[in-house]
Amino acid sequence: MKPWNTSTQRELRHLLNEWDPIGVADDVQDEYDCMLAPLLGLLRDGADRTEIGAYLRNELEEHFGLDPSGPQPDTVAARVAAWWTSAAPRDGGTGA
Repeated sequence: MKPWNTSTQRELRHLLNEWDPIGVADDVQDEYDCMLAPLLGLLRDGADRTEIGAYLRNELEEHFGLDPSGPQPDTVAARVAAWWTSAAPRDGGTGA
């Protein structure tokens, strides 16, 4: 059994591209794909928006070299958590 499906990945990619903390999503649709598997793993394991926000802040700072206070990772974490909660009944929370 796969831990998530293509539709789930596509929806999460869309959320990350809407956020677009480095401003390249219009030109590079897969720029944030490095965060898909870790985020989906966190979500699948029951992470809350605080944990998701911490992951996003770390990625902004360590991976992308940005000041995490600018791109509002906590706002995006709340959106991602809400999306996961609303998506979970369709696929039992596994995204499979």
